[in-house]
Amino acid sequence: MSVATPSTPTAKTSRWPLERVLFALAGTMVIASVLLAVLVSEWFLLLTAFVGLNQWLYVAAGSCPAAFVIRRVFGVEPGCTR
Repeated sequence: MSVATPSTPTAKTSRWPLERVLFALAGTMVIASVLLAVLVSEWFLLLTAFVGLNQWLYVAAGSCPAAFVIRRVFGVEPGCTR
């Protein structure tokens, strides 16, 4: 008589997909730029505008400079495919 063992579930990777990393990076940069604008100089709001521009670039073209660097340097792959 054999005893059935439950199959081991496949290990779920804990790595975030590229889209999630980009959202985290953009949110962090916006918060940092607002804090710097309040504490140091209003010119740091240009950083917020740059982040927004890069987000629209990602939406329109499917890539942005931050996505390129994150994929090449850290090897993070997109979770969504076209």
